Amino acid sequence: MRRFEGKVAVVTGSGRRNGLGEAIAMTLAAEGAAVVVSDIGASRDATTPGAMIGATGEMAAIAGELANASTCVCDVRDPVQVRALAAHAVEVHGGLDIWVNNAGIGYIMKPLMEVTPEDWRAVIDVNLSGCFWGIQAAAEVMIRQGRGGRIVNIASQAAKSGFPHAQAYTASKHGLVGLTRSAAIELGPHGITLNNVCPNHVTTGLGAWQNEYFAKVVGAASVEAYLEAMANRIPMRRPGLPQDTADAVAFLCSDEAKYITAESLNVSGGEEPH
Repeated sequence: MRRFEGKVAVVTGSGRRNGLGEAIAMTLAAEGAAVVVSDIGASRDATTPGAMIGATGEMAAIAGELANASTCVCDVRDPVQVRALAAHAVEVHGGLDIWVNNAGIGYIMKPLMEVTPEDWRAVIDVNLSGCFWGIQAAAEVMIRQGRGGRIVNIASQAAKSGFPHAQAYTASKHGLVGLTRSAAIELGPHGITLNNVCPNHVTTGLGAWQNEYFAKVVGAASVEAYLEAMANRIPMRRPGLPQDTADAVAFLCSDEAKYITAESLNVSGGEEPH
């Protein structure tokens, strides 16, 4: 029997091709879960440009490849929309067992002295506050159902270490470690586990943009040279793949991980050992 047969999963930020969210949604679906593919759907403001978000058409295409899936537009900065996303899972699929907070902003990177209040708020609102609203909305349904559940945040290597030009991003991901440690204490008695997955660099669509940006920041001769240097400092000699993160999420959502909570699991090929 597949591990998630009869389970219902929500994956935020899963509406972009070749993204972590798509890989997570497909992996959970392949093991039997009904999946809600969710993303912001369209640009809302200057901090959510169309090239960096999952559009409604892309969401529908991803959901169409899954055996049992639906789509739901959600801006995770808005707790009302996040609660509506949880309600959608119950109304359309009959319940909620797995919630993956994957939506994030990783494309606002600037030198420290150039970061604006709008930049800071955008990153914190999505990466940290958006996860808080997701935890709260998912837990409310799971507690009411009385059968436990699994909540996973996609954090980052930046939850453990600092990086230049990524002040808000690093702060938001470090914040997830504290949020998860705290909230897991309250959710444990309800049979709900809460964990972070902390991948190192993954060349998704967003990751390709980051490659271009940071190759220039460090003065690499080319993107290829930048990626070669990255691979050489990773013990397993390659950056992460979307499937690496998806497999870790699936493990934490499975019965095999039923006694694991409040943890921040590195998926970095040994690059981030602590």
